Amino acid sequence: MHDDARVHYTSSDEDSARWREFAFRQGDIVISTRSKSGTTWMQMICALLVFQEPELPAPLEELSPWVDHAIEPISAVVDRLEGQQHRRFVKTHTPLDGLPLDPRATYVVVGRHPLDMAVSLYHQGDNIDRRRLRELTGAAGPETPEAPRPPLREWLLRWIDRDATPQEALDSLPGVVHHAVDAWARRDRTDVVLVHYADLMTDLGGEMRRLAERLGITVEAERWADLVAAAGFASMRARSSVVTPNRLGVLKDSAAFFRRGRSGAGREVLDQAEYDHYLVRLGSMAPPDVAAWLNR
Repeated sequence: MHDDARVHYTSSDEDSARWREFAFRQGDIVISTRSKSGTTWMQMICALLVFQEPELPAPLEELSPWVDHAIEPISAVVDRLEGQQHRRFVKTHTPLDGLPLDPRATYVVVGRHPLDMAVSLYHQGDNIDRRRLRELTGAAGPETPEAPRPPLREWLLRWIDRDATPQEALDSLPGVVHHAVDAWARRDRTDVVLVHYADLMTDLGGEMRRLAERLGITVEAERWADLVAAAGFASMRARSSVVTPNRLGVLKDSAAFFRRGRSGAGREVLDQAEYDHYLVRLGSMAPPDVAAWLNR
């Protein structure tokens, strides 16, 4: 996809235009997800498949930089990536229609139930150091106090009903749906792999084997048990200091990044009528097959 055909996505701390500085290599893996949809989990899985050892050679964030994140100069991110000798696997929250689709790369898109993603996003908001984020992004103007957020249920209902374009708010329900719909339309391409958070929970070993096959990675049979164990939620939470993406101190508490690690949180918050309303909203934006895939 040429630059002029690519959708440009920006937020207060992200800019998809930074991908123009990234020089692809044969075998690159691009992990494209919505926030709180299994990004770090997939980065860890890719790291384990690439290095084939439970202990990583460096913190995960150093091994797998977030290209779009404008908290450090893109030149520094590119220099770090250029120096890597292993097969590279990089993180992005940009949908595929905003990325350069290079034939040398494989694009792994992870989906999650939108309500679970939203609940996780709500709690993550309490753990972000906004002052540090403004400092790193060079946000202009005086700092203004943050307005108190409503309780979770009220916030979630507003999130369901918010009308925003993906360009305005990628982590809105329309943004989540757009990311999935765009990837779903490309699912038959050999260079696009769709993975669902629920499948990682129910069959982590099977999904890791499927991904290894799609990436052309061979793992010796005796290594699988250790690699799958290292990719488990409990193992990752126990090693939060080297797994959590917090190298520049944007999070208040690295350990809090791994809060729950299971599905159903969104459904627990809403009554039946509210959940039915969510289904109607989702169905107005997504074809039935994509809506069904997201809601797994």
